[in-house]
Amino acid sequence: MNAALKIDQLNVDQILERVKAMALQYFDQQDTLSPGKFIPDISMEILPEHGMGAHAALDYFSVHYAGKITNSAGPRYFGFVTGGSTPAAVAGDWLVSAYDQNACGSNDSIAPQLEKQTIHFFHQLFGLDQEFFGSFVTGATIANMVGLAIGRQWIGEQHHIDISNEGLTHCPPIKIISASPHSSVLKSLSMLGLGRKSVITIPTLPDREAIDILELENYLRTNPEPCIVVANAGTVNTVDFDDLEAIGKLKSLYPFWLHVDAAFGGFAACSEKYKHHLLGINDADSITIDAHKWLNVPYDAAMQFTRHPKLQLKVFQNSAAYLGDPAQRPDFFHYTPENSRRFRALPSWFTLMAYGKEGYCEMVERNCCAANYFGECIEQSEHFILLAPVRMNVVCFTLNQENITFDFIQQFLNAVRDDGRVFFTSTLYKGTPAIRAAISNWQTKQEDLELAFEVLTSVLKKLTDVNQATTNLA
Repeated sequence: MNAALKIDQLNVDQILERVKAMALQYFDQQDTLSPGKFIPDISMEILPEHGMGAHAALDYFSVHYAGKITNSAGPRYFGFVTGGSTPAAVAGDWLVSAYDQNACGSNDSIAPQLEKQTIHFFHQLFGLDQEFFGSFVTGATIANMVGLAIGRQWIGEQHHIDISNEGLTHCPPIKIISASPHSSVLKSLSMLGLGRKSVITIPTLPDREAIDILELENYLRTNPEPCIVVANAGTVNTVDFDDLEAIGKLKSLYPFWLHVDAAFGGFAACSEKYKHHLLGINDADSITIDAHKWLNVPYDAAMQFTRHPKLQLKVFQNSAAYLGDPAQRPDFFHYTPENSRRFRALPSWFTLMAYGKEGYCEMVERNCCAANYFGECIEQSEHFILLAPVRMNVVCFTLNQENITFDFIQQFLNAVRDDGRVFFTSTLYKGTPAIRAAISNWQTKQEDLELAFEVLTSVLKKLTDVNQATTNLA
């Protein structure tokens, strides 16, 4: 055995204690560590010929890289839709690495059984029918890809074509119908060979991101070929929801596969106050829900659900003798893009067991309450404009300036980032350069949004003063 490896084997307890100490140092800095930083590209070093051992590697990492970690898992990171990691989820994730299970077989390890149990928990948390088959994948992009791949197979079979075996050559063009598809849907269509241009965009309701049901039905009526409808259960800019009940009723009239992208909006089901947004979700053929967003488990983790596991098996079956007969052993490597799969269900199992339905109801409602407070601050401010109602946990707004540009929005957000206390990301809402505050961290409280508004206001004043001074000098 390599000498450095042998030493580390004998001292694994000390190595893990050091890792624990580094993690605790990170958690102790939640109120001071910057949620966002600009990190310049690092120089690419030469791989050492002789390894230095885990202790020396930890020393090197601490000196050169640990100080450059941002607190994106903390309470004041409002970019994208990013959760953190609950204490129970961190515990589960550490064990995932220690146990290093390949969660693919049904009975070779408890890992796939616990994945099935965790999916069963999600049926209950989200109010999904038990008929939905589910599995963990890496994230919402792959969950969307899986759902669309199964939908592609369904459409092929409407034309008596087995796309999983015959490909797309003899299949008529497949159309994807949506109003506000997430960019990951377009990426998935590219990977699946359907193409980004296969999307037919249906108009939204006035001042909404939700699909106009009358326009959707008109399209389906005049285009009778089987298609895929992608519905949103929580858009990223304004957390808007398509009317899933109304779309579901159209399935009895027109031939389409209904895929629901509920990446983070699915968590509306946790709350009596918000779960009405998901009425009709059980009419879906496939569903995407993300775990490393509002469930607050470590990256990477998402779930895909479908009512059509037989079609899913056709798409993802791994035909190798050593993997066994999928009819006898319905293992996950026959149903997901991966053959080798990290035991990513375990952090979700831990956090669901630790905090239960009540814990996630409280988290969702606290985040939404904080978002509503922040929206009120924006609406009452002379410096900002609220672009859409605050429906749940995302606030979409812009600067109250004429001819606002995306470049100035980014300049402003860079200055906010460099202030070091809060972090936001930019977006484009109905042609307007804008800012999103996505509040989905288990630690976030109203006080964090009070600080965020203070930072936005003070940074804007400084930036305006600097730009004015520069203009005067010119």
